[in-house]
Amino acid sequence: MSIMFLPLRLVPVPAQCVVLSTVLGLVFSRDEGLKPLLEELEGKVFRIHVRDTGAVMFLGFSRGRPWVHPRCEQRPDVKIDGSLEGFARMCFAHEDPDELVFARLLRVSGDSEAMLRFKKLLAEADLDWERELRAAFGDLFGGRVARAARALMALEQKAERQSRELAEGCLKGIGLPDQARLQAWQAGVEQASHRLSRLKGRVTRLEHRLQSQHDEGSQ
Repeated sequence: MSIMFLPLRLVPVPAQCVVLSTVLGLVFSRDEGLKPLLEELEGKVFRIHVRDTGAVMFLGFSRGRPWVHPRCEQRPDVKIDGSLEGFARMCFAHEDPDELVFARLLRVSGDSEAMLRFKKLLAEADLDWERELRAAFGDLFGGRVARAARALMALEQKAERQSRELAEGCLKGIGLPDQARLQAWQAGVEQASHRLSRLKGRVTRLEHRLQSQHDEGSQ
C-alpha cells in the first residue's frame, strides 16, 4: 500500500461511511430516472472490504435511498473485497469492475443478480467521484482524495512495470532462452514427435507381419 494512504487507517470507518453515504445519497437523489433501479435493490446489502486498510463497510438500500454503515446485522447479499488500487481504478479511472476482478484487484461473491443491478445503477448514474467529493466537501478535500488516488494508480503501474523488467532481466541473466529460441525448440520437438509417431507405426506394422508369418508357419 502506498504511504499516501496510510492516514486512512487513522480515519474512523464511521467517518468514511458518512462520506460515502453523503456522496451516493446526493447523486442518486438528483436523477429521477434512477428510482426504478434503486427500487430493484430494495433491501439488498453489500459488504465492502478494503484489504489495505482493513476497513469494512456495509452498503444497503432502503426506501429508494442508499445507506452506508460500519456494522450490519443482516447477512450481506454481495461481498466485494479489493485493494485500494482496485477501488481507486473503479471510482476514479472508471474501469469496468469485471476487468478488475479478472486482474484480481477485486473479488466479488454472492447474489450475482444483485451485483448486476448495482453495476447498472452505477453505470446509469455516471458517478464522478472527484466532482461529487468537491461539491459535497469542498475543493480541498475532494482534490486531495482525487490526487492521492491518481498517484496511487501511477505508483502501482510503475511498480508492476519495474517488477516485470526485473524478472525479465533475471531470466536473461541465468541464460534462459528468448521467445525465438523457445519457438525453434518447440518446432524441433514437434518434428521429432511426428517422426517418432511414424516410426512407431512402422514397428507396429512389422510386428503384425511377423506375427502373421509365425502363425502361418505354425499351421
